[in-house]
Amino acid sequence: MADLKPARIRRTAVDEIFAYLQDEICSLRLMPGDKISEAEIATQFGVSRQPVRDAFSRLANRDLLLIRPQRATEVKRFSIREIEKSRFVRAAIEAEVLRRAALNSDASAEKLLEDSLDKQAVAVDNEDLDAFGALDYEFHKTICSIANADYAFEIIQEEKAKVDRLCALGLSKEARMHELLKDHKNIAKHVVNGEPEEAVAACRIHLSRLDETIAAIEATNAHYFEDA
Repeated sequence: MADLKPARIRRTAVDEIFAYLQDEICSLRLMPGDKISEAEIATQFGVSRQPVRDAFSRLANRDLLLIRPQRATEVKRFSIREIEKSRFVRAAIEAEVLRRAALNSDASAEKLLEDSLDKQAVAVDNEDLDAFGALDYEFHKTICSIANADYAFEIIQEEKAKVDRLCALGLSKEARMHELLKDHKNIAKHVVNGEPEEAVAACRIHLSRLDETIAAIEATNAHYFEDA
């Protein structure tokens, strides 16, 4: 039993460092291309370099950090190919989820969606980007639950996280929260009305909102992208 205690402590430190850096990166307090020092993070958290190294590895697996031997670790720049891949996977999964949700929708599902939309409206009124981002995840999770496909949200969440930084840039620079809330209302309407293909079409429009964001960021901040 004595041998397990250090391992538990180390995993906790790794989790804390991972969560902290993921938030820093996804909230854009750390921008694409920014350098991160393993030694500085270790000092900040009062730990050895090993848990920092493990946290860095997990972030690299999420395509958030670029780790190169004998060179500084940096926040991963955007890859158009990886963005397209994530969007393709998410769109395919989300379409099937929406079809099932529309067929399964009932009064309780309608209430869940209404509550979610009400909370999003409050976040929009308050111009609270962080709250809206969290509620965006919750909205799509709710639809998965209505579809009896909770497992699908794990995939949606993973793929969505890969483009969250782009979404955040779009929200902060283009004030798109009102537009995204309108999309969510339209998607919910078709789910509640039992209209699967209309719900899929509405979601397709919703996901396409990122096209303009990508084009705008490429035009103004090409250095955020690989091989820029």
